[in-house]
Amino acid sequence: MGGGRTRTVALLLTVTGAMLSVFALASPAAAHNAFTGSNPKDGAKLAEPPRRIQLNFLSRLKPEDTTVTVTGPDEVPAAGGKPTFDGSRVTVPFKPGAAGVYIVQYRTLSSDGHTISGEIQFTMTTGTAPTPAPTSAAAPTPTPAAPTAAPSAEPAPLDRASDADPTAWWPWLVVAVLALAALAGGVFLVRRRRTG
Repeated sequence: MGGGRTRTVALLLTVTGAMLSVFALASPAAAHNAFTGSNPKDGAKLAEPPRRIQLNFLSRLKPEDTTVTVTGPDEVPAAGGKPTFDGSRVTVPFKPGAAGVYIVQYRTLSSDGHTISGEIQFTMTTGTAPTPAPTSAAAPTPTPAAPTAAPSAEPAPLDRASDADPTAWWPWLVVAVLALAALAGGVFLVRRRRTG
């Protein structure tokens, strides 16, 4: 009977050690943020401009630690206002200009102190009409027709990525498997003592 108790204690100590190791590994992973996607997507080609640009991240963003810039062809600023934050998402109004490549650069700070930075690019295949240059008051000219802007596109459905870490489930799965193994081992030892 003493041997059975020794094996049971050893099994429980093994399970406890494994659980502690899992939590130790899971904590740093949960604190590290990461970019998960955008709307428009990186590399997209658009004929009509979106109303806004959305960036999605793994974890919640802090406005004071996050910056987003949008530039168009010839490095012309293309952000139509300040970014707004919603959990792990940041949204910037878009001010379209000439046709060409638009670059969205982001930089944010994880809760573990690591800086996350990068960029996405998308291409506008059509641009907005240029603003007419002011005419001289001395030379009477016919009133120019108002420029027609490209119709504004309804934004694609926003990616509603979960604020939670999508990899946070695996430590609990390991814990559940280990707990079931410990329970099965205990039942086996009890039955063996009874039959022995």
